[in-house]
Amino acid sequence: MRLRVLGTLGVLAALLVVVVAAAILSSASRELAQEVQINRVSALNRFAQLAYDAALDGDSSQLEGDMDRYSALYGEGVLIRLPSGTLQSGGLGEDRAEVRNAVGQASLNLSHTTLPPVQAFGSGPAYISRSFGPASQVLGEAVLEVKLDAARQQLRERYLLVGLGAVVLWLLLLLGAARVTAWVLRPVHRLNSAAQELAARGKTERLPEAGPPELRELSRSFSRMAQTVSESMESQRLLIADTSHQLRNPVGALRLRLDLLQLKLRSAEEQAAAADVTAELERVEEILDGVLRLASAEHRASEGAASAGPDAEVPDIDPFAVLQEETDRARPAAEAAGVVLRLHPGPGLDRPALRLHCKPAELAHMVDELLANAIKYAPGSTVTVALNRRDGAVSIEVSDGGPGLSAEDRAAATSRFWRSPEHLGVRGTGLGMTIVDRLAKANGGRLVLEENPGGGLRARLEFPGAASHSGAGDG
Repeated sequence: MRLRVLGTLGVLAALLVVVVAAAILSSASRELAQEVQINRVSALNRFAQLAYDAALDGDSSQLEGDMDRYSALYGEGVLIRLPSGTLQSGGLGEDRAEVRNAVGQASLNLSHTTLPPVQAFGSGPAYISRSFGPASQVLGEAVLEVKLDAARQQLRERYLLVGLGAVVLWLLLLLGAARVTAWVLRPVHRLNSAAQELAARGKTERLPEAGPPELRELSRSFSRMAQTVSESMESQRLLIADTSHQLRNPVGALRLRLDLLQLKLRSAEEQAAAADVTAELERVEEILDGVLRLASAEHRASEGAASAGPDAEVPDIDPFAVLQEETDRARPAAEAAGVVLRLHPGPGLDRPALRLHCKPAELAHMVDELLANAIKYAPGSTVTVALNRRDGAVSIEVSDGGPGLSAEDRAAATSRFWRSPEHLGVRGTGLGMTIVDRLAKANGGRLVLEENPGGGLRARLEFPGAASHSGAGDG
C-alpha cells in the first residue's frame, strides 16, 4: 500500500516539478530574447540614423566603416538599402529569403524589431528591420542579422541547472511524501497487524494513538472493540470451562445415587435399565472431560498464535521417546481390539536423531488421542506409528488399515462434536481430533488428515524441526 501511495504521489510531484521547470525555462527563454533584442534594436536604430544622414549628405563612408566594424566585432551582417544603392557587411545579402522578407516589410514602413523566444536547440539567425526617412516617407531600409548562438548556449546551461534543481526538488518532495505517507500509514499497518492478531488469538495489545486525528480516533475505537471482543471470548471460554467443571459435581452425585439404587434393584430388567443410565452418565462425563481439555487446548492455541517464535520455556524434546511410551501404554487396548500396533523403526533398528519444539505432555496427549482414535475405528487392523523428517519438518504419522474417511469427512473431522455418519454406533465425543488440532497449532505445528495409501486413515502431525543430535538416544 505504501508503494502504491508513494508511486501516485511521486507521479504528482514529478508533474508539479515539470510544470514549474517549464515555467522557469520559458521565462528564461523570453528574458534572453529580450536582452538580445534590446541590444540589437539599439544598434539597428543607430544604423538607421547613420543611413538617414548618409542619404541626406550623399556620403556613406562613415556608415560603411561602422557597418564593417560592427560585423567584425559581433560576426553579424548588416544590410542597408539607400536611394543611391545597397550597402552590405558581414556577407549579408538579399539572396536569402528571410532578408528579402525583412526588406519588404521595412519598405512598407513596418518595423520588425521583436525577436521570438530563444530556443535552446534551435539553429540559424534571426533578422530585425526598420525603415528610415522623414515623417512617413521611406528613404531606405536597414536589416540587422541577429545570431542567437550565445543566447542558446546560456539557455542550455540554464536547462542543465534547472534540470538538476528539478531532480533535487523532486527527490525532496518524494522524501517528504515518504515521511508523510509513513506517518499516515503507520497507524493503518498497526491496525492491520492488530486485526490479524485479534483474529488469531482473540486478543491484542492496545494500539498507540498516532497519526492524523481520524486515524487516532479509529485506533481508539478499534482498541475498545478489541478489548470488548477479548473479554467476551475469555468470558465464553471461562463459562464453558467453569460450567463443565461445575457439572462434574452433580453428575458425580447422581452416579453415586445410581450405584446405591442399583444395590436395591432385584430384577434383571431393572438392572439393565440402571446399566443404561450408568452408560449415559459415563458418556456425559466423557463429554465434560473433553470440553475441559478442548477449552485448555484452545487457550493454548491462542497463546501460541501470539508468539512470533517458539516459547523459550518449552524445551526441545526427543519425540521418539514420547512415541515409544504412548505406544506401550496403548498396547493393551490395541490387543483387546485385535489391533497390531507397530512403532517404526522397531527394536534393533536405528532410530532417527530428530528433535522438535513441543511440550512433552501435550505431545503425549496428541499421540494418545490419535492412537485411541485409530484403535477405536480400525479394530482388527494394523496401526503404525512412525517418526520421519518431511520437507525440513518433523513428521509424526499414525496410520491405520480401517475404513478411513472421505475427503469431505477429513475436512470436517477437526470440527467440534463432529462424528462420521458411518461411525455413529461407535462410542465417542467428537472432540478428540479437535483437541489434537488445537494443541498442534499451540505448539507451532499442524494436523493433516489424509488417505492411507494401503487403505484407512493417516493422521500426520507436522512440527518445525529443532537442532538434530547425532546418534540414537535412549528410548
